[in-house]
Amino acid sequence: MSNVFEGTRFCIHTFGCQMNKHDSERVAGMLEGLGSLPVETIEEADIVVFMTCCVREAADTRLYGQVASMKNIPLRDGTPLDKRYIAVGGCIGQRDGDKLLAALPHLDVVFGTHNLGSLPGLLRRAIEQHGRAAEVIEGGAEFSSALPTVREHDWAAWLPITVGCNNFCSYCIVPYVRGREKSRPLDDIAAEARSYVEAGVKEITLLGQNVNSYGRDLYGEPRFADVLRAVDAAGIERLRFATSHPKDLTDEVIGLFATLPSLMPALHLPVQSGSNRILSAMNRRYTREHYLGLIEKLRRARPDIALSTDIIVGFPGETEENFMDTYRLVEEVGYSQVFTFIYSKREGTPAAEMDDDTPREVIQERFDRLVDLVQRKAFEANQAELGATVPVLVEGTSKRDDSILAGKSPKNQTVHAPVPAGADATSLVGRIVPVTIEEARTWYLSGTIVHA
Repeated sequence: MSNVFEGTRFCIHTFGCQMNKHDSERVAGMLEGLGSLPVETIEEADIVVFMTCCVREAADTRLYGQVASMKNIPLRDGTPLDKRYIAVGGCIGQRDGDKLLAALPHLDVVFGTHNLGSLPGLLRRAIEQHGRAAEVIEGGAEFSSALPTVREHDWAAWLPITVGCNNFCSYCIVPYVRGREKSRPLDDIAAEARSYVEAGVKEITLLGQNVNSYGRDLYGEPRFADVLRAVDAAGIERLRFATSHPKDLTDEVIGLFATLPSLMPALHLPVQSGSNRILSAMNRRYTREHYLGLIEKLRRARPDIALSTDIIVGFPGETEENFMDTYRLVEEVGYSQVFTFIYSKREGTPAAEMDDDTPREVIQERFDRLVDLVQRKAFEANQAELGATVPVLVEGTSKRDDSILAGKSPKNQTVHAPVPAGADATSLVGRIVPVTIEEARTWYLSGTIVHA
């Protein structure tokens, strides 16, 4: 059989969460394994894959706009294909399936979150038969980690431990497009972690829609603490995880921030709202008081821990008093980073049926107030690093200046430092180097490498 992929070039555009980034690495692994070469831009590519997110309405708009605009981009010189082939996967692919083919005339292939491995066959069919193909299934037998991969960075790896979600927050589409929660066996996770350490990986990020409930489906109770211990025992230097649901964060896991050498002092713990009334309407199943109790325990276990969160402004029925509950919670916690969103209605979720007559300009004004507070608190949090020497995992050079290195601190802060005199920037990428912090801004730190 001829290889229709030989001599082709592909690019992947990834939207949304870390799970999509992990899936994109698997798509790259499959396509490179078939002889296609990666490129950075659509203009250079014969095959374009969009890995999509449908958590917010803006993601739909962006996808439709980008696919529609591609009809005006000419084929590259020397392409072995008769046209540029476009595939859409991820959550929008899972949600809309065949509807995407009807709505987007130049789209060739649609695949879902549960059948990532079908992409090569669907593309082959579209290329050989000059047709269009869509395949979306309701559940997959394997994690995408079983597929070949090309990691974005040699020194970092995503490691999924669960897929799907059982929480059904009233605003969230994820359980409908990612399916019910499913955990990987602990032995498989530990083996994959060991393989990454042997390959020279410095940092592993464990992934799941709710990592804290890991193992409930396999073992009858959550065993996320056992996962953390197993990955730490593999010898990894830096360990992170995302995302955590507050209702399932246990004292055992909190205690590991004080005892596991590899577990970084940073935690993303989405609160969504500081109002008990809104939390109940969101079906979050914890209270403001419970959440603040978790923060107190975390800071007792690891006083220097950096906390980040997600907050939705303008959930249906949110009053000024409810918003101020959120505002005051942000003041009290003092997050290092907050991802703020204006509520986006997602058809098919319970919240989409809730009435709300709050004017858009009122919601926007509240959002702007919160963003101002978030920036002030983030600036204050970073001032604590002035004069400190922190270990920084170098990720590359600054997009604006290739004489400036950029990397991440243990607290996941972005750190900039000049390339030392006589040093080669590329030789420092993927290494952990000590940086003395001399300047602390809202979203980054700057300093000097002590020695490299």
